Amino acid sequence: MAKRKTKRKSTNTKHRKSQNINFKLINILLLIILALIIAIGILIYLIDNKKVEESKKDISKIEKKIKEDITKIQETSEDKLNKYVKNIEVKKDKFEEYTEDLYKEYIHEKTEDKTTNIIKEKKPDTKPKTEEITNIQTEEVSVFHKPLPIQTNKPKLAIVIDDVTTQYQINKINNIGYKTTMSILPPTSRNGSTIEMVNGLPFYMIHFPMEAKYFKGEEQGTLHIKDSYEKIEKRVAQIRDWYPNAQFTNNHTGSKFTQDTEAMDRLFKALTKYNFTFMDSRTTSKSKGKIMADKYNMPYIARNIFLDNEQEFNYIQNQLKKAISIAKKRGYAIAIGHPHDITIKVLRESKPLLKDLELIYVNQLPIL
Repeated sequence: MAKRKTKRKSTNTKHRKSQNINFKLINILLLIILALIIAIGILIYLIDNKKVEESKKDISKIEKKIKEDITKIQETSEDKLNKYVKNIEVKKDKFEEYTEDLYKEYIHEKTEDKTTNIIKEKKPDTKPKTEEITNIQTEEVSVFHKPLPIQTNKPKLAIVIDDVTTQYQINKINNIGYKTTMSILPPTSRNGSTIEMVNGLPFYMIHFPMEAKYFKGEEQGTLHIKDSYEKIEKRVAQIRDWYPNAQFTNNHTGSKFTQDTEAMDRLFKALTKYNFTFMDSRTTSKSKGKIMADKYNMPYIARNIFLDNEQEFNYIQNQLKKAISIAKKRGYAIAIGHPHDITIKVLRESKPLLKDLELIYVNQLPIL
């Protein structure tokens, strides 16, 4: 019995020890699990904090990027504005010199100053008379061997659009709705070729670049006062070869060239040789165009009004009204404009002002 009790006691002891071990193992396992949970929680917390920090960094980067983009947009806008302003100036320079001489109206007077042989310049009366025009040429005029309608006895107005260099400009001008004379700039690397563009035009002129007193970015092939006759003659011959049907030419810029007697003498000699008639754009009041025209037995043609020294609708239309007044008083007038959108718009929308006039090409002027 004693042995059985001892054995049973021993078994119970072993069982309790086994239970204690199992309990400890369970506790250890629970501790490990708890530790893992805590570790996972800490890890999740750290990850979340890292994400928050990364989010903060991302937000900071985004804010920085937005600020940079705003700065770039501001700088780009300023650059675009500056470039736009510069482009306006470049375009302005490209068209004419924009000196005070362009604002002067030129009137062909019947009387001459015999001491200088230069036509006197007078501004038209503020209230020009609408006298009846008589003795206007009514003969039929040919353009490139194509007959034109017989002219009426209405006052004549020739509107010249200078600096034409693209087909787009030609299309706009053709959509004005009445005769306008296009003056084409010769080919350059900047403007491209204008030779093929004139095909099919009923009439056009050549806008001949000449040296200016104050002008930036002159055209390639510009004539200068120190150019020899051989150089000028070669340039005129080149233009004749490019434009075999051209009959008339007028100066692009040229305030310095056209007031130089010797340079103009060389030019007129070459123009006469290649059968060009010169129209004076009058970029200077000191032009020797009249003197040279008389010397070479060439009719003197000069613009009366520049239309678009200022690119504003009312200004351009008022300039057109001045040209109309001159035409009604003198029998004809020549106005020069450029292929600005606003100029084309004014000409297209001013048809009612022209109802009492005959719109003509330059080669239909009564003085020819």
